Amino acid sequence: MEFIAKTREDTIEVAKEFATKLQGGDVVLLSGELGAGKTTFTKGIALALGVTEPVTSPTFTIIKEYQGKELSLYHMDMYRLSGDLTELGLEEYLGKKDGVCVIEWCAVEEIHARVFEISLAYCKEGRRIIIREEERA
Repeated sequence: MEFIAKTREDTIEVAKEFATKLQGGDVVLLSGELGAGKTTFTKGIALALGVTEPVTSPTFTIIKEYQGKELSLYHMDMYRLSGDLTELGLEEYLGKKDGVCVIEWCAVEEIHARVFEISLAYCKEGRRIIIREEERA
């Protein structure tokens, strides 16, 4: 699926609509340049999940956990980190049925879950958002 978001609010709306498809155990991998809207997209997912606290980038904390109405949101940022999730001790979050993992800056091959790869990029109309779904059993 491909979308064009002209504003920050459009990005949040696309994310909220996308989040209606999410189930416990799903993993969302976000990629895009600095400032492309990865954390903004995550804010939209959080709103759809019923998270009430402000969502901020976990760049310096690596992971932030948020409680939604039915599912938790595990927001991770791998920017500037070397090694994979296993080496960092974060693999325990992958596929957890009580929540959804959203990971910025991560290209993980060894995920055994339903994975959504979301690419955000600047374009002349605003932001291009491309969503791909893949079952990695």
